[in-house]
Amino acid sequence: MRTKVKDLPYVRADVKALETAIAEFVEAEKNAKTVDDVLVARKKWLEAVEEATTNASIAMSRYTLDTRDEFYLGEQNFYDEVSPLLGELMTKYAKIMMESKFRPELEKVLPETIYPMYECQIKSFSPEIIPDMQEENALTTKYSQLMSQLTTEWRGEKKTISYIRGFLEDKDREVRKAAAEAIDRALESVGDQLDGIYDDLVKVRTRMARKLGYDNYIKMGYYRMGRIDYNEEMVKVFRDNVKTSLVPVITKMKRRVADALGIDQMRFYDNDVIEGDGNPRPYPDEQGILLAAKEMYREMHPEIGDFMDSMMEAEAFDVTARDGKSGGGYCTTFDKFRQPFIFANFNGSSGDVDVVTHEFGHALAMNYVFDHGDPEVAIGSSETAETHSMSMEFFSWKFMDKFFKDVERYHYTHLSGALTFIPYGVIVDEFQHIVYGNPDMTPAERNQAYLELEKKYRPYLDFGDLDYLGKGTRWQFQSHIYESPFYYIDYCLAQVVAFEFLAESIKDYDKALESYMEHCKRGGKYAFNKLVSLAGLRSPFEDGALDDVAKVVGDIINKVRK
Repeated sequence: MRTKVKDLPYVRADVKALETAIAEFVEAEKNAKTVDDVLVARKKWLEAVEEATTNASIAMSRYTLDTRDEFYLGEQNFYDEVSPLLGELMTKYAKIMMESKFRPELEKVLPETIYPMYECQIKSFSPEIIPDMQEENALTTKYSQLMSQLTTEWRGEKKTISYIRGFLEDKDREVRKAAAEAIDRALESVGDQLDGIYDDLVKVRTRMARKLGYDNYIKMGYYRMGRIDYNEEMVKVFRDNVKTSLVPVITKMKRRVADALGIDQMRFYDNDVIEGDGNPRPYPDEQGILLAAKEMYREMHPEIGDFMDSMMEAEAFDVTARDGKSGGGYCTTFDKFRQPFIFANFNGSSGDVDVVTHEFGHALAMNYVFDHGDPEVAIGSSETAETHSMSMEFFSWKFMDKFFKDVERYHYTHLSGALTFIPYGVIVDEFQHIVYGNPDMTPAERNQAYLELEKKYRPYLDFGDLDYLGKGTRWQFQSHIYESPFYYIDYCLAQVVAFEFLAESIKDYDKALESYMEHCKRGGKYAFNKLVSLAGLRSPFEDGALDDVAKVVGDIINKVRK
């Protein structure tokens, strides 16, 4: 019988124990006679890290489940203070591993990504920036608290933005408009606070970068993301390719949608709707969706079904939207207990199914790490992790009759939405490059830059009749911009890979699924582009990759529409 997630024991991480553990590692490595001695010492150190990070993950998850809980708010504040200290210890460990006399032997037995990761750790940290990192953590917690507790009037009740966003897919345009106006009012009510928090985040991150010798935060941000086989210039080329290869195709698609909706101009509140009758909504309730997912994964593959059964037994899902709960969705792990956990905010839209399939893809890959991976490289950097989740969304297509009455409509809206997401993703990415490249921008200048990017990548969309969002503030409720700079492009890269897995699954589902499972089991043992190649797919950075994606996805969409 698995321990339920809510019953997992929690104790505050012991910083002194970590300091003792790193001192023991330093001594053991210095006195090591063989490479095996270093590996034994490394294992012991990583076990101490696992103890601390497991407790930090439990505290974070319980805080996000209710940001008003005074105890876990206090614990979150504690980890905001001490996590940079763990970063200092990890950097010390990385330097020792880099300088070890056994490095040639270590490089042969450890995953090939580990030493490049050590370099990223060293290049993005110095004890000098610890106070700045603590300030950064406190600011991101302040943002999450503000947004999780932000409510506004909706149909006579106070509701969160996460809940109201579900109505942006309603078939009735007046309902969609009312939902957008409610979100608009909510954001405007805290707009000055959101600008203030972001001003402070940009300043503190720029200050850290300059202390480390960088001109601005961009290069440091890439190192913090652990990017080891692509750089800022490659990302820029990818964004340019989105503009030339995907935006024209998507613009034509949106014109067809506008015609189906009977409107001349697509507004912000029309963007999530693909058909005139509105997007399909799942017929099971919250618990029904989880039970249907359990059935789906059992039919998909016995190994995957066994894992889903264990998740359900541990009650490792929390999907109900409620006051005080953080917005969005995520998957995390409590490594000491070998237990993933999925967090979501269901709102009755098709996104409820998408978040279950998406986050379950993360959970599956995380679970494989326990048996097949290395704890340091885990599931890989974020763009690799997102290939696991976004691809699982498509491997679940085969079973959508368990959730939707009109499966073809779901396939059409899901695939169209996935394709049209990419321009938004590159907007978020380019916006951050502009902001961190020009850290003294005023709030008004940032908003203007955002509006110009909307025109560049989503020329079919207009915010004009929304007072606050019309000023270019849509970015304020994209949490990644505040909490995880430069993360968002990883969704775009992973989406391209997921499209390739979809195409392969249509040709031969079982073969493609086995390839996907092997891809997940490799975790972060190889860098992103090599992992994609090992799966028999093309890198999103390859010349012509996006042209091929546009054609393949366009062909599938046309077949589904017919």
